[in-house]
Amino acid sequence: MLALLFLNVSYTLFRVYVKDPVLKNAYVFVCNLNLCISYDGALMRVYIKGFGCSSSFADKEVLAGCLQAAGHTIIENPQNAEVVIYNTCAVKTPTENRMINLLKRVPKDKKLIVAGCLPLINLKRLKQEVHFDGVIGPAFGERIVEVIRKVSRGIHVVELTEAAMNMPRLDLPYLRINPKTSIIPISYGCTGSCTYCCVRFARGKLRSYHIEDIVNRVERDVSEGICEFWLTSQDTACYGKDRGFTLAELLQCVCSVKGNFFIRVGMMTPDNFLNIIDRLLEAFRHKKVFKFLHLPIQSGDDGVLRRMNRLYSVKDFVNVVKRFRRAFPQSTLATDVIVGFPGETKDAFNRTWKLIENIRPDITNISKFFLRPETSATNLKPCIPPLEVKHRSALLAKLARHIAFERNSIWKNWSGEILINEIGKAESVIGRNFAYKPVVIRHINGSKCARNLLGKSVSVRIIDIFQSYLAGEIMKNTC
Repeated sequence: MLALLFLNVSYTLFRVYVKDPVLKNAYVFVCNLNLCISYDGALMRVYIKGFGCSSSFADKEVLAGCLQAAGHTIIENPQNAEVVIYNTCAVKTPTENRMINLLKRVPKDKKLIVAGCLPLINLKRLKQEVHFDGVIGPAFGERIVEVIRKVSRGIHVVELTEAAMNMPRLDLPYLRINPKTSIIPISYGCTGSCTYCCVRFARGKLRSYHIEDIVNRVERDVSEGICEFWLTSQDTACYGKDRGFTLAELLQCVCSVKGNFFIRVGMMTPDNFLNIIDRLLEAFRHKKVFKFLHLPIQSGDDGVLRRMNRLYSVKDFVNVVKRFRRAFPQSTLATDVIVGFPGETKDAFNRTWKLIENIRPDITNISKFFLRPETSATNLKPCIPPLEVKHRSALLAKLARHIAFERNSIWKNWSGEILINEIGKAESVIGRNFAYKPVVIRHINGSKCARNLLGKSVSVRIIDIFQSYLAGEIMKNTC
């Protein structure tokens, strides 16, 4: 552990005083090689799977990369593993239930390490219902190597005391889920204190990476053939508030990196977006930035928003949407809604329904409200009967599906370039246009052709419309 501390401190000094990119890459290589050289435990077959948000998947990529760098074998089938690691999510009660059921099914002859948000959200239940060999928090980084060493020797590990302050280096090794997409956490934690949110107990307060560290990571990934970046956080719009930076500044710096790539900006709260709206809209104008906005409203009623302790009004949300769509008429809007929050009257729900009908988001993620451990919402009354919550959710979901199809219909017969970023099912590939609309290309001539298309930009024409995607055809065969 002292060696890891030394490497982290020396890397910080190296980043500040050394500017030559070749020297920096050489130092990164030496640091990562040290993971393998310094490991003195048994080498294991490890299965690792992630759940939840994009930050969680970024954490999973680093855990897998550090273990592989240390000499362990990362395998695809849990049945053949000696160690099973689940990087968990517990944002909602049904999600937590699924995680617990999955963990309980892990065979007793395998070492089980529970990582991610669940141990910090409901450790009591985890201890009561699951037999595990180790628990660690999110963003655990290279310290997973030491945990594996201890667990392999029969030592029970609980590493949660400083979990809400974890911030692993961005130059650590990682195994990408998608070979052409890089998920970069630009910060951890947030500046909010929403009454329903349990994730803040796991992720902690805002901790932003330095712009230079993020740019260095982007340069490294571009040199390795990455063509799509997900800049992710619990709230990307609050990035840098703890260090005197802004998301707009970060985007400008990342866009200045040479190479052909695109950037998807993750979820932003309306209040933090409004604080930098002019500079942020200007940054979004760059051709490398997808014209995609994930802006959660949660409720269309100001009274409910206040009970949620959301720091914006419905008017603020509408203002951001109008400004964004005025700047980018062809764009994609995603939003989130919680149905059945304590005190949500029928009139309050109707205002949410009306807002969605008027704003017409391309994507509306609807969640039924569930009480979460230790959140202040557990003390709010009155609670909405489950059947009423289910009814409201169904009504809103029906409206959201109708609007999604209608919004996609606008793209019928559109032609232009898309970036192929995913191999689909049954000889198909999936790409994204400048507005991050998913376009499915079917009847690709074999898996080899599909792999050759991955990471390429191709010209397509939209030939059919569906609720959640567009169907297209390639205008010129590029295989």
